[in-house]
Amino acid sequence: MEFSQEEEHNKISLSKFESMLKTNNILFFDSNEFENIIHHYLNNGKVALAKKAIKLGLDQHPTSTNLKLFKIEVFVFENELEKANDLLDQLHLIEPSNEEIYIQKANILSKEDKHNEAISVLQKALDLADDTSDLYSIIGMEYLFLDRFDLARDNFMRCLEQNPEDYASLYNIIYCFDFLNETEEAISFLTKYLDKNPYCEVAWHQLGRQYFEQKDYEKALSAFDFAIISDDTFVGAYIEKGKVLEKLKQYNEAIENYTITLSLEDPTSFALLRIGHCHEKLGNNELAQNYFYQTVHEDPLLDKGWIAITKFYSKQGNYQKALYYINKAINIDSENVLYWKLYAKINHRLNFLEEAEKGHKRAIELGNYELETWLMRADLLKELGELEAATLNLIQAAEFYPENAEIEFRLAGLYYQLFEQEKASYHLKNAMRFDAEHIIILEELFPLVYQSLLVKKMIKR
Repeated sequence: MEFSQEEEHNKISLSKFESMLKTNNILFFDSNEFENIIHHYLNNGKVALAKKAIKLGLDQHPTSTNLKLFKIEVFVFENELEKANDLLDQLHLIEPSNEEIYIQKANILSKEDKHNEAISVLQKALDLADDTSDLYSIIGMEYLFLDRFDLARDNFMRCLEQNPEDYASLYNIIYCFDFLNETEEAISFLTKYLDKNPYCEVAWHQLGRQYFEQKDYEKALSAFDFAIISDDTFVGAYIEKGKVLEKLKQYNEAIENYTITLSLEDPTSFALLRIGHCHEKLGNNELAQNYFYQTVHEDPLLDKGWIAITKFYSKQGNYQKALYYINKAINIDSENVLYWKLYAKINHRLNFLEEAEKGHKRAIELGNYELETWLMRADLLKELGELEAATLNLIQAAEFYPENAEIEFRLAGLYYQLFEQEKASYHLKNAMRFDAEHIIILEELFPLVYQSLLVKKMIKR
């Protein structure tokens, strides 16, 4: 790889500067050299070295505005906003038409969450700047902070008009369209953009995603094909194409596309997982199992991998193996609600009722307030003879699901079994009022209660 003359000069300046630091001999650099050195260190996160370069630079060039702007940038980075503001005010008196001063001022206002004020300052900078594309991008980001996605999108569009290869702005435009649920508008924008930039793989990829959202899989497939034609190493396009082919039930073709990504970069857990699912759909159980194993090996924290391998064994009726893998998953991440729900279902299948109840309880503790979870836990507690715990569980459920017949019929049955007639009668009346058709719950879960004369009379009445 050949370096340009400017790059070679920058490398020499950097080497000379670092040599000077080691020997403590003070050498002279012009202000441009210092700017390039500081820029290099800031870009590489070497703030301490950047500060040394700024200090030495200002010692040799005390009137350099650009070096002072770098000093302000470091102040802002280190959250010393008062010092940054003081120095900015001094610079503004000297150079009131320098757009960089306004940009740094806006940066400070943004850090103080004064985004509207930052935008006003940046709009003044627009009047001073020759190249405004970066400024429009910064204004777009400020509007994103304010959740003004329409105005953010418009500014990113202005940026892209001036620099059609600014893919960060292109992504941000589509992000805004997505947030505004403007799929048709996104498609129209991308189509116009591609008329002028027909080999932009990023735009084809984004267009494919929009068609995928609309479930127009044929058009999505075509867009991803064009993305791959534009760049045959574009991993994202192969992944998205694979997802479309899965929707079209073309599993072998999907596997081919996912497999290509494995050769283009290090294997991703997502691609391995999708290949496993495709083989499962094709009935290639051994291959599916192999890819699920590879998925959890590649990324032990990916819950979808553990869920896939657990469900794989559950479908085959091998609940012991399924339980083994869901236990491994829980050992890695004991706060995952999905793991505990699966743990409960598998233990229930194995008739390990106490463990199944524990799984539902843990899921509720972790914030899973689905009605099914409350009801299944109540039914398990009843089977375990924990009638009072079952009623308490259902009373908690009723706070989330008031006027629910499934809860009320269960409470009626439990209170009858606890010989609390008044409470039982109250909940039975509620249940009949909310949805009488759910009386089957009482018949199936509490047959003795259902057949009692007292309940028969109440139902009839």
